[in-house]
Amino acid sequence: MTHDFLARPGSSRPQRVADQLQKELARLIQSELKDPGLGMVTITGVEVARDFSYADVWYTVLLGEPDKTQKALERAAGFLRMQVGRVVKLRVTPQLRFRFDEAPSRGVAMSALIDKARAEDRTMAERHGSDAAAPDVPKSAPTVDGDD
Repeated sequence: MTHDFLARPGSSRPQRVADQLQKELARLIQSELKDPGLGMVTITGVEVARDFSYADVWYTVLLGEPDKTQKALERAAGFLRMQVGRVVKLRVTPQLRFRFDEAPSRGVAMSALIDKARAEDRTMAERHGSDAAAPDVPKSAPTVDGDD
């Protein structure tokens, strides 16, 4: 998830700061925010700018609506930034930009498509009386030692 322009080559400090921000934001969102529009949020990653002026906070929503959660997080950004600034000692506390992470939902959709394709393959194989379309069935491999 880290992009080349966000970190200095050979430096792990931006990543360490991002990890610390992720942990603290996850704790704060869970324990301190009481916004009714906020769904069950998981912070999936944080990307910090090279100069620490901003941080993109990637999240996903397990329960709730992503649009309402986005608005709730944007409303709480100033409070979260202030709280993070108290714990994470930086010269400048980054501005927080919340970004919805679609990767988990895309993963679920891809998994469903794979399951559907496998089911169709099995159905096709059953209709044609062939196991050629059933990739889940392992073929016996020849032995290497020559003791066939």
